[in-house]
Amino acid sequence: MTTLNVDLDERSYPIYIDSGLLEDSSLFVRHIRSKRVCIVSNDLVAPLYLNTLKAQLSDFDVDEVILADGEAQKNLANFDLIMSHLLAGSHGRDTTLIALGGGVIGDITGFAAACYQRGIDFIQVPTTVLSQVDSSVGGKTAVNHPLGKNMIGAFYQPKAVIIDIDSLKTLPLREFNAGMAEVIKYGILGDGEFFSWLENNIDAIKKSEKTVLTKMIETCCQCKADIVTADEKEGGVRALLNLGHTFGHAIEAELGYGKWLHGEAVATGMVLAAKLAVTMNLLEVSDLRRIEALIEAFSLPLESPEEMSFDAFMSHMSRDKKNLAGKLRFIVPTAIGKSEIRDDVTEDMLQQIL
Repeated sequence: MTTLNVDLDERSYPIYIDSGLLEDSSLFVRHIRSKRVCIVSNDLVAPLYLNTLKAQLSDFDVDEVILADGEAQKNLANFDLIMSHLLAGSHGRDTTLIALGGGVIGDITGFAAACYQRGIDFIQVPTTVLSQVDSSVGGKTAVNHPLGKNMIGAFYQPKAVIIDIDSLKTLPLREFNAGMAEVIKYGILGDGEFFSWLENNIDAIKKSEKTVLTKMIETCCQCKADIVTADEKEGGVRALLNLGHTFGHAIEAELGYGKWLHGEAVATGMVLAAKLAVTMNLLEVSDLRRIEALIEAFSLPLESPEEMSFDAFMSHMSRDKKNLAGKLRFIVPTAIGKSEIRDDVTEDMLQQIL
């Protein structure tokens, strides 16, 4: 088993990566401090893994909240549903929440944990590529609003992240590919060698070879852990993790959450960010072509939705959380493995690429 650590003083926690971890009761027991546990999952993941997880918690008082599947479910109504369940069940401050699912479940469960009685423990058990390599690590928790993605939330760290690679065996291909957008992101923004490794291992990744998936997930988690340790609440370098997300979040909000998967929107967003960098003479066209080729290798979209207007992009991007003093800020790659934050992007530049 691979064990990484997110070093945040008293909020530090481990990330465990291996096969079969959903059947390792010792991992869960060491991070639960009372007998009360509530598992939050969805109606696709729960039939596959809920009973396996509950079997590891046979000595605990366990109940569950099962949400519908999909990005559209990451909303205040379901946040209220979790709160009401906890209150009706007389859960206390010593209850531990367990998020069993993908990024939606992890985000909304983490936000519920941050808010219930001003903060209770939670454990991330991510079951998708996207959540295993990105969203389960770092303590960003939130729900969506019709006017913007992840606009209502909190920075709140889990007690542990338990990544069972075997859970990817039941992941639909479209979801697997969407998660690869976040994997590719790490190579573009700060690790050129990892980007080249991905280029050389496309077939092995598609075949879900265990050693390759383990290395891929470990590399992404280590990169994110290092960045979060340096900048927990996104005051500086952590903003680089939003590469492609300014454009991507605009697409999701405009089309309606779930029409495009988050990773699909981020993939297009990274291509747009790279095109913007070329327009600003910050990135070589040859690097743009490599980015496009790797994204396309996993059947991810390269073009923004035809039905989405320039004005729609601008309207959503004007509410982006990275903006400061009324200025739009974008993460742009300056080479494969390097990126930076820019606030000198003009409307003319955006019109060229959109």
